[in-house]
Amino acid sequence: MFSGFAVQTLRFQMGVLATLQALLLTNNVTLIAISSLAGFALAEEKALATLPVTGYVLGAAVFSMLAAQLMRRLGRRRGYTVGAVLACAGALLAAWAVSIGSLWLLAAATFVTGIYNAFGASYRFAAADVADAYRPSFRARAISLVLAGGIVGGIVGPELSKLTLDMLPATYAGSYLTLAGFAILSLLLAQLLRLPPGADTHAAGAGRPLRQILRQPTCWVAVMTAASAYGIMNLLMVATPLAMELCSHPYAATALVLQWHVIGMFLPGLFTGALISRFGVMPVILAGCVLLFGCAAVALNGIEVMHFVVSLTLLGVGWNFAYTGATTLLTQAYEPAEKTRVQGFNDMIVFVTMITSSASSGVLLYERGWALLNYLSLPFVLAVALAVAWLWARRALIPARA
Repeated sequence: MFSGFAVQTLRFQMGVLATLQALLLTNNVTLIAISSLAGFALAEEKALATLPVTGYVLGAAVFSMLAAQLMRRLGRRRGYTVGAVLACAGALLAAWAVSIGSLWLLAAATFVTGIYNAFGASYRFAAADVADAYRPSFRARAISLVLAGGIVGGIVGPELSKLTLDMLPATYAGSYLTLAGFAILSLLLAQLLRLPPGADTHAAGAGRPLRQILRQPTCWVAVMTAASAYGIMNLLMVATPLAMELCSHPYAATALVLQWHVIGMFLPGLFTGALISRFGVMPVILAGCVLLFGCAAVALNGIEVMHFVVSLTLLGVGWNFAYTGATTLLTQAYEPAEKTRVQGFNDMIVFVTMITSSASSGVLLYERGWALLNYLSLPFVLAVALAVAWLWARRALIPARA
């Protein structure tokens, strides 16, 4: 049994983390929605249109391990504070960049903002820490509920970009400036975070070498699944505003598609953890793979607005099942003293994959078209499905070593 105080503490900290996730995703969705279009407007070579989005992902990738190390030494709260300060600085720099019409300065600004994402990517792991301290059986639900905070980002981000698009003389400057205000709110909210003593700093003991941990099937399948899910999602989501622009759809339709996509990404978080608890992590990940196949099938069937809405919604839900499942699976692969290194490595691989997908999405879309991007996603979905099915069968045969 757990005391009323423990339950209240768990709920409050989940609320703080979910709100931080909401602010992170508001930043993320707004930035992706406008940055590829801003890049398209500023770039003389249109294949470089997604350079600002790539800068955002690159910042997260470069600093993911450093962010994990900093939080290991100083604690998550201080790390999230640093991330929010950099988010504010990056947003202000981005507003200036579009005001003077500099593509490369905009890419540098989004790189700085991406460091915020390197810190914020661990909100779900912080939720696991809180659950482990107060109610370990709640871990999967804690992860999925914090990820569900992104629902707010799915609604607020596209609406915010529509309302602030032309707020200032330079198009998009108002949207970036507004993100600086959200970063300040995130900075203030992070000060309310109180993780259990020792949960967010260096645990006793050095733990196993990272390469030894990564050799575990549970670990490498989890990392592979997380990276593939995010890479596929990023490849298609980053290209969507440009694809709809090339298909002559208005920006209001693009905002609608992105809303449904991000709602699809995070609304299932209200019940994904419960599904994992009831059916197991492997079936949930495989269900996500089925949905990702469905996303490509719908996208390849047409380019009307409704095709984009349905396809991107399936992409979001499929990502949620696969990514939440991968995160839950990863928490089974390490000891407390090893967690920050493994989490940081996992996020680094995810972000490196996202760099590749975001950098290539604009070029592939502009040169080869929307259909090719969807065809490219299929082999990666199949690889994840096969790896997870293999691990599931292996666990059934050798449960002690899986």
